[in-house]
Amino acid sequence: MLKPGSTIGILGGGQLGRMIALAAAPLGLRTHIFCPYEDSPAFQVSDAFTCAAYDDMDALDRFAASVDVVTYEFENVPLATAERLARHVPVRPGAKALAITQDRLAEKTFVRDLGIGTAPFAAVDDLPGLEAAVTQIGLPAVLKTRRFGYDGKGQITIRPGDDLAAAWETIGRQSAILEGFIAFEREVSIVAARREDDAFAAFDVTENVHRNHILHRSSVPATLAPEAARTARSIACRIASALDYVGVFAVELFVTKDANGETVIVNEIAPRVHNSGHWTQDGAVTSQFEQHVRAVAGWPLGDAARLGRAEMINLIGDDVDQWLPLLAEPGAHLHLYGKGEARPGRKMGHVNRLWLDESKDGGNCG
Repeated sequence: MLKPGSTIGILGGGQLGRMIALAAAPLGLRTHIFCPYEDSPAFQVSDAFTCAAYDDMDALDRFAASVDVVTYEFENVPLATAERLARHVPVRPGAKALAITQDRLAEKTFVRDLGIGTAPFAAVDDLPGLEAAVTQIGLPAVLKTRRFGYDGKGQITIRPGDDLAAAWETIGRQSAILEGFIAFEREVSIVAARREDDAFAAFDVTENVHRNHILHRSSVPATLAPEAARTARSIACRIASALDYVGVFAVELFVTKDANGETVIVNEIAPRVHNSGHWTQDGAVTSQFEQHVRAVAGWPLGDAARLGRAEMINLIGDDVDQWLPLLAEPGAHLHLYGKGEARPGRKMGHVNRLWLDESKDGGNCG
């Protein structure tokens, strides 16, 4: 267990690292950011930073010597980096969670082997493999690279009549996974935390709307049957325990409906604080960022109860130019990331809105 005054090392200097650092400061904890990009927004709010490549082993060793625990803000941290640091200092979450969630095929297989529902899937290693997967899965389907995909990158939808060779070229002829289409009602996610001693806390299930493959809006409570919400919490709890996970993570889910009612199946796992959990900064007793700090520090988890009905809107690209009217809007809470150039598709900030008029349904594993 860390004591106040200890230092948390954070791999990654983007907005998530920035908000983790901001959450650590009121708890008397210091932060040291490690990131290869000089303009990293997390550098602006941390106690120290190292600007070096993730494969710079000397820099990693110096970084490890300066911190008491290491965490990360994004799932594509090189596994060798995490393993090098773990020789010297606890890394939370651990290398197992990274190894599984960095590979879409390994992740889907892991979830399936837990007895949790997913879309049908098949491995694709070459064009003949894609042809065989299409025969097995059917079309339409989504071809995704196994690694390094987010916000719609590294994937292409294949429909009946499409050129499979062209699709294979589009993803760069990389090892991939073909996933069958799911007729889902909507997309939801659950953000939760686990401590090393298996203590667990989940925020309310969040309903999400995407635009151009990027999260646009998250709202709570989600439009979801109570039994499906309990299933989502149970899924998150089982995944966290199986990964021996420490910290905050998210499980993205599809809501499906049949004659028996609503159910949820897993789309992806994100081993980090998550965009769909940003509403917790103003809409929950404990934010996801403070919860992550508490978990990796070995401290008691905070109360995950929702304060009311809440929504989060991402500010993408030029949306950030609305900062002044948003500041003037009663009940709006503006969070800007300190980034310089507002490019199309770039997350520049978000705004949370809260209405204190709803009951709560968060809880533990049950």
